[in-house]
Amino acid sequence: MEYEKLNKIILKRLRENLPEHLSYHSVMHVKDVIDAVEKIAKSEGVSDEDLVLLKTAALFHDTGFLYGSKNHEEKSCEIAVEYLSDNGYSDLHIEQIKGMIMATKIPQTPKNHLEQIVADADLDYLGRDDFFVIGDKLFEELSMFGIVNSERDWNLLQEKFLESHHYFTETAINSRNQKKQDNLDIIKTKLKNN
Repeated sequence: MEYEKLNKIILKRLRENLPEHLSYHSVMHVKDVIDAVEKIAKSEGVSDEDLVLLKTAALFHDTGFLYGSKNHEEKSCEIAVEYLSDNGYSDLHIEQIKGMIMATKIPQTPKNHLEQIVADADLDYLGRDDFFVIGDKLFEELSMFGIVNSERDWNLLQEKFLESHHYFTETAINSRNQKKQDNLDIIKTKLKNN
Protein backbone atom coordinates (compact mmCIF):
# COMPACT_ATOMS: atom_id res chain seq x y z
CA MET A 1 0.00 0.00 0.00
CA GLU A 2 1.66 3.16 -1.23
CA TYR A 3 0.18 5.63 1.25
CA GLU A 4 3.05 8.16 1.26
CA LYS A 5 2.95 8.45 -2.55
CA LEU A 6 -0.84 8.91 -2.48
CA ASN A 7 -0.57 11.46 0.32
CA LYS A 8 1.61 13.71 -1.86
CA ILE A 9 -0.60 13.26 -4.96
CA ILE A 10 -3.93 13.85 -3.21
CA LEU A 11 -2.82 16.79 -1.05
CA LYS A 12 -1.37 18.44 -4.18
CA ARG A 13 -4.63 17.85 -6.07
CA LEU A 14 -6.66 19.30 -3.18
CA ARG A 15 -4.31 22.27 -2.79
CA GLU A 16 -4.60 23.11 -6.48
CA ASN A 17 -8.28 22.35 -7.10
CA LEU A 18 -10.42 22.79 -3.98
CA PRO A 19 -12.64 25.88 -4.30
CA GLU A 20 -11.19 28.81 -2.36
CA HIS A 21 -14.47 29.50 -0.54
CA LEU A 22 -14.05 26.23 1.38
CA SER A 23 -12.46 27.76 4.45
CA TYR A 24 -13.21 24.69 6.63
CA HIS A 25 -13.10 21.75 4.19
CA SER A 26 -9.52 22.53 3.22
CA VAL A 27 -6.14 20.80 3.02
CA MET A 28 -5.60 21.92 6.62
CA HIS A 29 -8.73 19.99 7.70
CA VAL A 30 -7.55 16.85 5.86
CA LYS A 31 -4.13 17.04 7.57
CA ASP A 32 -5.83 17.62 10.92
CA VAL A 33 -7.99 14.50 10.48
CA ILE A 34 -4.96 12.42 9.45
CA ASP A 35 -3.15 13.58 12.63
CA ALA A 36 -6.19 12.83 14.79
CA VAL A 37 -6.60 9.37 13.19
CA GLU A 38 -2.96 8.58 14.04
CA LYS A 39 -3.32 9.68 17.66
CA ILE A 40 -6.59 7.83 18.24
CA ALA A 41 -5.39 4.69 16.41
CA LYS A 42 -2.19 4.46 18.44
CA SER A 43 -4.10 4.89 21.68
CA GLU A 44 -6.66 2.28 20.55
CA GLY A 45 -3.87 -0.19 19.71
CA VAL A 46 -4.65 -0.84 16.04
CA SER A 47 -2.26 -2.80 13.79
CA ASP A 48 0.19 -1.09 11.43
CA GLU A 49 -1.83 -2.29 8.43
CA ASP A 50 -5.05 -0.86 9.86
CA LEU A 51 -3.27 2.42 10.59
CA VAL A 52 -2.40 2.74 6.89
CA LEU A 53 -6.05 2.08 5.98
CA LEU A 54 -7.20 4.70 8.51
CA LYS A 55 -4.78 7.33 7.22
CA THR A 56 -5.81 6.56 3.64
CA ALA A 57 -9.50 6.99 4.50
CA ALA A 58 -8.71 10.28 6.26
CA LEU A 59 -6.73 11.44 3.21
CA PHE A 60 -9.63 10.78 0.82
CA HIS A 61 -12.61 11.51 3.10
CA ASP A 62 -13.38 15.02 1.75
CA THR A 63 -11.97 14.76 -1.79
CA GLY A 64 -15.57 14.77 -3.03
CA PHE A 65 -15.63 18.52 -2.31
CA LEU A 66 -13.64 18.85 -5.54
CA TYR A 67 -17.04 18.29 -7.20
CA GLY A 68 -19.29 20.11 -4.72
CA SER A 69 -20.66 19.56 -1.22
CA LYS A 70 -23.76 17.51 -2.12
CA ASN A 71 -23.19 13.80 -1.40
CA HIS A 72 -19.47 14.50 -1.18
CA GLU A 73 -18.81 11.33 0.83
CA GLU A 74 -20.07 9.13 -2.03
CA LYS A 75 -17.95 11.11 -4.48
CA SER A 76 -14.96 10.76 -2.13
CA CYS A 77 -15.42 6.97 -2.28
CA GLU A 78 -15.43 7.08 -6.10
CA ILE A 79 -12.23 9.15 -6.15
CA ALA A 80 -10.57 6.74 -3.68
CA VAL A 81 -11.46 3.76 -5.89
CA GLU A 82 -9.83 5.50 -8.89
CA TYR A 83 -6.49 5.63 -7.06
CA LEU A 84 -6.32 2.72 -4.62
CA SER A 85 -6.21 -0.42 -6.76
CA ASP A 86 -3.29 1.02 -8.75
CA ASN A 87 -1.39 1.71 -5.53
CA GLY A 88 -1.33 -1.68 -3.84
CA TYR A 89 -4.70 -1.72 -2.05
CA SER A 90 -6.71 -4.96 -2.26
CA ASP A 91 -10.44 -5.07 -3.00
CA LEU A 92 -11.04 -5.78 0.70
CA HIS A 93 -8.93 -2.76 1.72
CA ILE A 94 -10.86 -0.57 -0.71
CA GLU A 95 -14.21 -1.70 0.70
CA GLN A 96 -12.96 -1.01 4.25
CA ILE A 97 -11.75 2.46 3.26
CA LYS A 98 -15.08 3.27 1.57
CA GLY A 99 -16.85 2.26 4.79
CA MET A 100 -14.58 4.56 6.81
CA ILE A 101 -15.22 7.48 4.45
CA MET A 102 -18.99 6.94 4.67
CA ALA A 103 -18.71 6.85 8.49
CA THR A 104 -17.91 10.58 8.38
CA LYS A 105 -21.35 11.38 6.89
CA ILE A 106 -23.51 13.33 9.36
CA PRO A 107 -25.24 11.89 11.35
CA GLN A 108 -22.34 9.52 11.90
CA THR A 109 -23.18 5.81 12.01
CA PRO A 110 -19.89 3.87 12.08
CA LYS A 111 -20.32 0.09 11.87
CA ASN A 112 -16.95 -1.09 13.24
CA HIS A 113 -13.91 0.02 15.22
CA LEU A 114 -11.97 1.48 12.28
CA GLU A 115 -15.02 3.44 11.13
CA GLN A 116 -15.44 4.74 14.69
CA ILE A 117 -11.84 5.99 14.70
CA VAL A 118 -12.29 7.94 11.44
CA ALA A 119 -15.64 9.35 12.57
CA ASP A 120 -14.09 10.56 15.85
CA ALA A 121 -11.03 11.98 14.07
CA ASP A 122 -13.21 13.96 11.65
CA LEU A 123 -14.91 15.75 14.57
CA ASP A 124 -11.94 15.68 16.96
CA TYR A 125 -11.86 19.49 17.10
CA LEU A 126 -15.24 19.59 18.91
CA GLY A 127 -13.40 18.66 22.09
CA ARG A 128 -10.27 20.76 21.67
CA ASP A 129 -8.98 24.19 22.63
CA ASP A 130 -9.03 25.33 18.98
CA PHE A 131 -12.77 24.59 18.66
CA PHE A 132 -13.76 28.24 18.21
CA VAL A 133 -10.91 29.02 15.77
CA ILE A 134 -11.89 26.06 13.58
CA GLY A 135 -15.58 26.79 14.12
CA ASP A 136 -15.08 30.29 12.70
CA LYS A 137 -13.84 28.70 9.46
CA LEU A 138 -16.92 26.49 9.27
CA PHE A 139 -19.16 29.50 10.03
CA GLU A 140 -17.51 31.38 7.16
CA GLU A 141 -18.03 28.42 4.79
CA LEU A 142 -21.66 27.82 5.80
CA SER A 143 -22.37 31.55 5.45
CA MET A 144 -21.07 31.38 1.87
CA PHE A 145 -23.57 28.58 1.16
CA GLY A 146 -26.37 30.57 2.86
CA ILE A 147 -26.87 27.85 5.49
CA VAL A 148 -26.36 30.28 8.37
CA ASN A 149 -27.04 34.01 8.21
CA SER A 150 -25.95 35.33 11.59
CA GLU A 151 -23.71 34.52 14.53
CA ARG A 152 -26.80 33.68 16.58
CA ASP A 153 -27.99 31.17 13.92
CA TRP A 154 -24.51 29.69 13.98
CA ASN A 155 -24.43 29.36 17.76
CA LEU A 156 -27.88 27.73 17.74
CA LEU A 157 -26.69 25.26 15.10
CA GLN A 158 -23.53 24.49 17.07
CA GLU A 159 -25.51 24.05 20.29
CA LYS A 160 -27.84 21.55 18.62
CA PHE A 161 -24.95 19.71 16.96
CA LEU A 162 -22.82 19.44 20.11
CA GLU A 163 -25.79 18.25 22.16
CA SER A 164 -26.57 15.46 19.70
CA HIS A 165 -22.97 14.46 18.95
CA HIS A 166 -21.16 11.66 20.77
CA TYR A 167 -17.73 10.14 20.35
CA PHE A 168 -17.43 6.39 19.75
CA THR A 169 -13.90 5.35 20.77
CA GLU A 170 -12.72 5.13 24.37
CA THR A 171 -9.82 7.40 23.45
CA ALA A 172 -12.00 10.22 22.14
CA ILE A 173 -14.53 9.82 24.96
CA ASN A 174 -11.78 10.09 27.58
CA SER A 175 -9.73 12.82 25.92
CA ARG A 176 -12.37 15.02 24.24
CA ASN A 177 -15.73 14.80 26.03
CA GLN A 178 -14.97 17.20 28.88
CA LYS A 179 -13.60 19.93 26.63
CA LYS A 180 -16.52 19.43 24.23
CA GLN A 181 -18.89 20.03 27.15
CA ASP A 182 -16.89 23.14 28.13
CA ASN A 183 -17.19 24.44 24.55
CA LEU A 184 -20.94 23.77 24.60
CA ASP A 185 -21.27 25.68 27.88
CA ILE A 186 -19.51 28.69 26.31
CA ILE A 187 -21.94 28.60 23.36
CA LYS A 188 -24.92 28.42 25.74
CA THR A 189 -23.56 31.46 27.62
CA LYS A 190 -23.17 33.36 24.34
CA LEU A 191 -26.76 32.53 23.39
CA LYS A 192 -28.05 33.62 26.79
CA ASN A 193 -26.24 36.96 26.50
CA ASN A 194 -27.40 37.73 22.95
